[in-house]
Amino acid sequence: MTSPLPAPAETAAATPGHDGTFQRVLGLPTLVLLGLVYMVPLTVFTTYGIVTEITGGRLPAAYALTLVVMLFTARSYGKMAGAVPVSGSAYAYVSKSFGPAAGFLSGWSLLLDYMFLPMINYLVIGIFLNAALPMVPQWVIVVASIALVTVVNLAGITSIARANIVIVGMQALFIAVFVVLAIVEIGATGTVDPLAPFVGTGEGDLSGLFAGAAILCLSFLGFDAVSTFAEESKDARRLVPRAIMLTTLIAGAIFIGLSYLSYLVLPTATFANVDAASLEVITKVGGQFLSVFFTAAYVAGGLGSALTSQASVSRIIYAMGRDGVLPTRVFGWLSKRGAPVSAILVTSAVGLLALVISLTTISSLISFGALVAFSMVNLSVIKHFFVDEKRRSGSDVVSYVVLPLIGFAATVWLWTSLSGLTLIVGLSWAAIGFVYLLVLTRGFRRPTPQLDLKEV
Repeated sequence: MTSPLPAPAETAAATPGHDGTFQRVLGLPTLVLLGLVYMVPLTVFTTYGIVTEITGGRLPAAYALTLVVMLFTARSYGKMAGAVPVSGSAYAYVSKSFGPAAGFLSGWSLLLDYMFLPMINYLVIGIFLNAALPMVPQWVIVVASIALVTVVNLAGITSIARANIVIVGMQALFIAVFVVLAIVEIGATGTVDPLAPFVGTGEGDLSGLFAGAAILCLSFLGFDAVSTFAEESKDARRLVPRAIMLTTLIAGAIFIGLSYLSYLVLPTATFANVDAASLEVITKVGGQFLSVFFTAAYVAGGLGSALTSQASVSRIIYAMGRDGVLPTRVFGWLSKRGAPVSAILVTSAVGLLALVISLTTISSLISFGALVAFSMVNLSVIKHFFVDEKRRSGSDVVSYVVLPLIGFAATVWLWTSLSGLTLIVGLSWAAIGFVYLLVLTRGFRRPTPQLDLKEV
């Protein structure tokens, strides 16, 4: 978040895209901004109590471990984004490396991640605002949030970028206020042990640290969203890989820093309400004022994440529609503003499930879809660079075999932390996708529609 943000006038002056193509208006700062908004910097407070308790107070150490794990997969996304600079994310990369059938199944699984991430944001926004304004029904808040996000997305990528500047700015302001007040509070306590947040209460073990890190991987879901804006980037081959790594590093630094200060303010792993433990920290730092500010900033962050994730999934659906994997007449076209209208509206309709589905189920679906994509992208690096392009020097083996294999192994390790419900729902979704592929190809007697890998 140290890079300067583009002025609205700079973005507005970009090519309008009246020919029905995506507008190439996104530079490096805006791409990083989109990734950070998707990830929601304040998400560190969502699982603060749960993971602090599991790790015995070593939340910053768990975040540091998670960051190292996620950087391997983020690097693989960056490598593939540079080699295949088109919309479609894991769908595009796996199609290029393993063929259209494997690409379809990966894209189908990835839809779980993207389709349900807006939904989890709508649900959390409803919960927070209903608690603050109990006279307004939660379902009204959810529907209003969906409508607002849909309208902004239909307005095109320029409107999304402008809205994200405001949303990230609000979160950045809260973080700045929290950091200043936390330092004041820590200074007033007298002697401070700077290693305490990494040592914790002394009651945890390595298994607890690893279990906490597995949970925290959900905080990093979103760095891959940057890759879906490749066709709207000014220089996709150069900027998108850099944006993916920067987004992951900046988010990791924010998570580690906020959790570090929080533990110094309240050095305990025991809370009155573990789900609301972050409010205990925030209230101790800044009283009721900061608690209200946190609610407002968190809701804004949820809207921003929903906005960016809906934009991402609509572009994946558009890419699949453009290539005939999904009905082209329905999904394979753009408005004059460069927005995939049909895909956006379908995503909004799915978002209405937030009115009836539980938070646990949504989280399970997101985890399954993301880990499928992470696994396949790591393998795609090996297939594309080492096998297909035959890059086999000593440094190439490290870059295109060893490092992506570490990323793959790390995601396989995370699979072991998934619940039974996650596996049942995720595998059922995958089975539906396989049946649809059979119908699409008439039992594989027809070729799977090919992904158009031209830069457009």
